[in-house]
Amino acid sequence: MPTEILMPALSPTMEEGTLAKWLVKAGDTVNSGDLIAEIETDKATMEFEAVDEGVISELLVAEGSEGVAVNTAIAILLVDGEEAGTKPTAKPKETAAAPAPAASVSAVVSSVSPQPLAEKGDRVFATPLARRIAKQNGVDLGAVSGSGPHGRIIKADVEGLSATAAPVATSTAPAAKQEIASSATSDSVKAMYADREYKEIPLNGMRKIIAGRLTEAKQTIPHFYLRRDILLDELLAFRSTLNKKLAAREIKLSVNDFIIKACALALQDVPAANAVWAEDRVLQMVKSDVAVAVAIDGGLFTPVLQDSDTKTLSTLSTEMKDLAARARDKKLAPHEYQGGSFAISNLGMMGVDNFDAVINPPHGAILAVGAGKRKPVVGPNGDLTSATVMSVTLSVDHRVIDGALGAELLQSIVDYLESPIAMLA
Repeated sequence: MPTEILMPALSPTMEEGTLAKWLVKAGDTVNSGDLIAEIETDKATMEFEAVDEGVISELLVAEGSEGVAVNTAIAILLVDGEEAGTKPTAKPKETAAAPAPAASVSAVVSSVSPQPLAEKGDRVFATPLARRIAKQNGVDLGAVSGSGPHGRIIKADVEGLSATAAPVATSTAPAAKQEIASSATSDSVKAMYADREYKEIPLNGMRKIIAGRLTEAKQTIPHFYLRRDILLDELLAFRSTLNKKLAAREIKLSVNDFIIKACALALQDVPAANAVWAEDRVLQMVKSDVAVAVAIDGGLFTPVLQDSDTKTLSTLSTEMKDLAARARDKKLAPHEYQGGSFAISNLGMMGVDNFDAVINPPHGAILAVGAGKRKPVVGPNGDLTSATVMSVTLSVDHRVIDGALGAELLQSIVDYLESPIAMLA
């Protein structure tokens, strides 16, 4: 019987998406692993991979269609010589595959028989693309559980794995959609401004997710705030010296690069603060995976720089520029903006003196960075002098990090930024 190709869930928060572009047309033959469409989620535009071989009989959703719900049929696939006109197989709702948080895009296709392929012998069933990625990363497909139709291993199951990393089961379920509490409906608010001219701007997927997550964060996370001023003159001089040496390699370090490195090293100095909240427990991370907020049109991304504690300043600078550029183009893969234990939000380049950032769950803390400005200060000998001073605020989840521990973490960040040569030790 013809098979329905369904709109996939490409991230834990995705409930609907936009079918941006079809890469196939009715009558085309597709093989497992072929790209058939581009899907826009609340976070990115991603390529959609076919799982089964067959002929595209019909495209059910037009290019550019917005608000297509997950698990909605978007195309009909004919396999094994089937003919059009037969009623398509409907995928049981309760067996719809949900991708892992770091999932890339693979077609979710309905099936006549739910029997896992793994039960049919020792042969490993995987898409060609999944096999290629596994081979490149040295992954043993025999140890990977498939989430595709019939238990087939797809791209999402092997992406991000390596020969030394086995698939890890997660107990964290996708968060339920968080409704924004309000005392008034949109109609009642509009009625209030009925005699005033205004432009109505519908919420896009990203803005809905931001609204829901940050409302949830402020309502459920017990924030507390720690504030410090940081003297930047030594860092600015050190940065100038390094940039002269790096000019031949076309690398220019920013103050933000030093902040990322300082936070990464501080998380190693205070390992109990390198942690996330997992509802019934705290997960203390081994490496420093630091997320950095990047403003984009209509919202923001927080790409994650993994293993930041072990990377050089120049490597962090290059990676950050690449992630920021692809974030603005909405070309980040899910594993590049999910995870991390700590975040940085820097509005200093916009002239903001100081502010309090909202924690991005499940992170344990976020550092809000203000502008570095020349200010009068009292010198070591009691003399009045001037210095470049940057104000920072550490927002902390009290469930994860207590006050003294948060203060210890912030002190370590300050020490690295005021004595930046220690970052090279």
